[in-house]
Amino acid sequence: MTDIPPVPSMKRRGFLGSVMLAAAAAGSTATAARAAGPAGDPVGLDRAKWAPRNHAAVSRMIAEHGSLSPNYDPNRRPYAVFDWDNTSIMNDCEEALLMHQINTLSFKLTPAEFGAIIRQNVPPGPFAADYKNSAGATVDLDSICADLDADYAWLHGAYKGLSGSQPLDEIVKTDTFADFRTKLYYLYEAVNDTHGVNVGYPWVIYLLANMTVADVSRLTEASNDLALGAGLVKTKYTSPAGRAGKAGIVSVSHFHGIRLCTEIGGLMDTLRRNGIDVYVCTASLEHVVAAFATLPKYGYSVARDHVIGLRLEEDGQTLTNAYRKGWPLVWGPGKTTVIKQELVAKKGYGPLLVAGDSDGDYDMLRDFPDTKLGLIVNRMKKGKIGELSKAAAETLKAADPRYLLQGRQESTGNWLPQESSIKLGKTDPQLLA
Repeated sequence: MTDIPPVPSMKRRGFLGSVMLAAAAAGSTATAARAAGPAGDPVGLDRAKWAPRNHAAVSRMIAEHGSLSPNYDPNRRPYAVFDWDNTSIMNDCEEALLMHQINTLSFKLTPAEFGAIIRQNVPPGPFAADYKNSAGATVDLDSICADLDADYAWLHGAYKGLSGSQPLDEIVKTDTFADFRTKLYYLYEAVNDTHGVNVGYPWVIYLLANMTVADVSRLTEASNDLALGAGLVKTKYTSPAGRAGKAGIVSVSHFHGIRLCTEIGGLMDTLRRNGIDVYVCTASLEHVVAAFATLPKYGYSVARDHVIGLRLEEDGQTLTNAYRKGWPLVWGPGKTTVIKQELVAKKGYGPLLVAGDSDGDYDMLRDFPDTKLGLIVNRMKKGKIGELSKAAAETLKAADPRYLLQGRQESTGNWLPQESSIKLGKTDPQLLA
């Protein structure tokens, strides 16, 4: 197993609330209307729910550097880089996939393989102080993994999709399944919050081991479609009292639902029509985001070789539970590393535009001298992304800003035509954390 380069242990991609309305390009008439754009906007960026100043700044950047510019060189095409989860879409497709994988018991692992993977590269001992059971005791790795071993062994022997004979609709009614769902998602949260994303992000994708790329793509598409059609609900799961096991009774929350972002999809389309290439740089498994970003039905139409993310070693087309040797952990400084390695080294220059929302995007938002604009979806976060958000707020009246804050309403997920956002459960807009 290749060691993953360490990265800071910060709050990851998790999001509590908000949605983005699903809207994709629908037919040549709509495309032509967008291409024409409003009066005085030659690049054709749909105003939608952009903050007016942001729309003007992005449109000006496209006009100055895209194919309308007299200085445009088709042999030196500018490019933009977008984060995916909570930037290009609402919510996190990797976390949605994990819950879907659990709910459908979509594993290709023997009980022995499962037991090894849930412990893989996770330091032994207790989790962070926040991870206590209902009795107030801190949960540790050995205890919860022992409970999951027992749960998975029974499920593997019972469910007909693995090695048993019972249908899924009967399996999900059992306390064993309820315990498994709660404790596996709890383990994902505990590993990330205790040991950081350098441990947690590879850990969750190891659960896809023994699947082919086609298997993962089909599973991801099914997860996406279900999440796009589902209500946006934050659900608390609690393990059954009758299966306390060694870890005890634990609870964990998951925010269900995904929504597309009209404005990001429209921006990607506008960039391409103006001779600017579009890339995605994600801290999710590359195959998972590719199934979302490339399929025409979702409206983003990103080229497959323009999606860059976490990678596993593969045996032919089959994924293994080993992180790709020599491949950066594509989060935080790893995003800058992979952009330099895969794009700057080949093109000779950095991205024109970078879009993100969290600490995981901080480095790529600021590390490239060629970047004219950093677009920050305003989640009113602290930490490193909070520093860039503050810089954006301090230049709200600047004629040539480096960073833009784009507001949204977390109760609906829609962008707002302003820089400030409205937190879930609140009614007043807020600019910074």
